[in-house]
Amino acid sequence: MFPFDLDPVPEPKKTQKAKKKAKAKPVETNAPEGTTVPEDQSADTSVATEKAVEVEARADVSETVTVPEPGDLLLEQFLCFSLYSANHAMTRVYKPHLQELGLTYPQYLAMVVLWQKDKILVGELGDRLQLESNTMTPLLKRLEAMELLTRTRDKKDERQVRIALTRKGRALKKKTGSLSACILAATGMSVEDVIDLQGKIMLLRDNLLKAAETDQ
Repeated sequence: MFPFDLDPVPEPKKTQKAKKKAKAKPVETNAPEGTTVPEDQSADTSVATEKAVEVEARADVSETVTVPEPGDLLLEQFLCFSLYSANHAMTRVYKPHLQELGLTYPQYLAMVVLWQKDKILVGELGDRLQLESNTMTPLLKRLEAMELLTRTRDKKDERQVRIALTRKGRALKKKTGSLSACILAATGMSVEDVIDLQGKIMLLRDNLLKAAETDQ
């Protein structure tokens, strides 16, 4: 398990010696003895030497970094707990807004998908929400009982069930107009930072799913 952040790693003695050696070593040039080296050429050579030392330093540090075992970490340092607790906090922020709509968070997500694309198959909705069919069935039954959608057998393939919004379901979208702004304000972050964070979380999710599939 990876920690949320790591303490700075002390600079290895090998790197310190490399820096001292670089400082003590005179600048080498191809100019004949007694020839004055232009300042800009000397500066370029010095900069190149410093960059080489920095690369070596980074390589040495990367070799010394070790990932602590889960037992050595505080709970707050677990990446999984950071995501878990942030999810709970986000749900708490959503709760009063969704109560006004009469929806739970999973029901709201299902409605969001249908507002984006109506009259889709149950399987497609499940894929979008990443939910199993045994979870989807009671969720859709509840929304149908609320008269927000209908479920009918697909005319082309009766084995498939197609979902469609009712007039009441489409009208409910108008009540969500200010929801995104409220959630953004609650994050205390700029739009740019939120988009950047979301991209990283989606990348993390995809990588974890690939790892889980590989383990199976």
